[in-house]
Amino acid sequence: MLLQLALVLVGFAGSAIAAPTGSVEVRFIEPDKYVDANNRFSSGLKPEATLAELRRVIEQAASSFLAPGERLVVEILDVDLAGFPNPGANFPYGLRVVTDATPPSFRLRYALTDRRGRRKASNEERVSDINFLLGARAAQSGGFPYERELLREWARRRFANRP
Repeated sequence: MLLQLALVLVGFAGSAIAAPTGSVEVRFIEPDKYVDANNRFSSGLKPEATLAELRRVIEQAASSFLAPGERLVVEILDVDLAGFPNPGANFPYGLRVVTDATPPSFRLRYALTDRRGRRKASNEERVSDINFLLGARAAQSGGFPYERELLREWARRRFANRP
């Protein structure tokens, strides 16, 4: 009984400590026209799984930089994952060959609004880093380590330390 009470109190304290953040919405605009992530060779992850993981990465990367009540809408206009597919290797999952000449790249549009719906920031841009192999670690757990690092850095540059 004492242990249960302690767990409840710890859970309550943990939820009270966690600061509320803003919300992030990710939209994929015409994903069937993306350079990548559409599984052209029927190897690797299904496009839905790739886009779901990219949504999760963007939501996690950006939400920590938003103030309570802020809303960020990110529209993904194009996706080009790091590397290129080698469909014959590692059947049935395929293999992506990553070199410094094949960086991840995203074309996106975003709008950040405050709690009253007033626009605080917006832009359309291409997000890429030719030096992606210097910063990202392929040994990170989970998929898309290069894309994850690129999108985290993009979110930090755009939304951290704002007035």
